[in-house]
Amino acid sequence: FVSVTLAAVAAGAGGAVVAAPVVLGVVGFTSAGIAAGSYAASMMSAAAVANGGGVAAGSAVAVLQSAGMAGLSGAATAAVGSVGGALGFLAALI
Repeated sequence: FVSVTLAAVAAGAGGAVVAAPVVLGVVGFTSAGIAAGSYAASMMSAAAVANGGGVAAGSAVAVLQSAGMAGLSGAATAAVGSVGGALGFLAALI
């Protein structure tokens, strides 16, 4: 059971790190900017309306766009890997 659990944690962590940039691109946070008509564009529009016309620095939209353009930082990679590992652990328990 322990080896299966460790494998699930490793697969979850690795899979999440590999999938994160793909998912960002699919929802519209691309290396060229936010894709028109995408979910990301809807998020950006809502954030701009809520903030009087601009997207606040440090907001979820700003952070996700930064990750879409430049890739995940070391801290973000660690966070995504940790969440993926936790989900892998939970999946192993089921």
